[in-house]
Amino acid sequence: MTNRIGKAARKTKETDITVTINLDGSGKAETATGIGFLDHMLESFARHGFFDLDCRCSGDLAVDGHHSVEDTGIVLGQAIADALGDKKGIRRYGHFLLPMDDALALCAVDLSGRPYLNYDCTFPMERVGELDTDLVKEFFYAVSYSAGMNIHLKMLDGQNSHHMIEAAFKAFAKALDQASSFDPRTKDVPSTKGTL
Repeated sequence: MTNRIGKAARKTKETDITVTINLDGSGKAETATGIGFLDHMLESFARHGFFDLDCRCSGDLAVDGHHSVEDTGIVLGQAIADALGDKKGIRRYGHFLLPMDDALALCAVDLSGRPYLNYDCTFPMERVGELDTDLVKEFFYAVSYSAGMNIHLKMLDGQNSHHMIEAAFKAFAKALDQASSFDPRTKDVPSTKGTL
């Protein structure tokens, strides 16, 4: 079976972004978004989902991080959708409960083709490194809508914002890895509609 590799790019007056993802990779990541903590989260996402990821973003960080974070989510979602292709044989659903020290994050995904984000995460700090913590929601919203993916992300416990955000990204990675993996019992698209 060949690797499922997706690519996407977006260039606006605010950002210039390219993303390549291999859903059947080994967890290697090359990231350069200009926001160190976002790079760390994307590297964690790749490592724990066993995705090979190359993500490059040049954005208007002199304004703030909003455009870079949101647009990176958009392009990552598009690349994931491209890599999934027709979705034949995948499990479609995935979920993971992930502990990280004080933090406990729950993520469930449905690769349904219908975007939806149910997000229940509150962080004690307004910033971690150079990342505004309210942009975590913007990132996952953008991924959901550009990938056509249902994401439920809930922070069940935690006191340290770094741990909590990292737990969320890792839980998402594990849930997406499960949902995008192949089920040997499924030869077609896992839907009564015949398409996802």
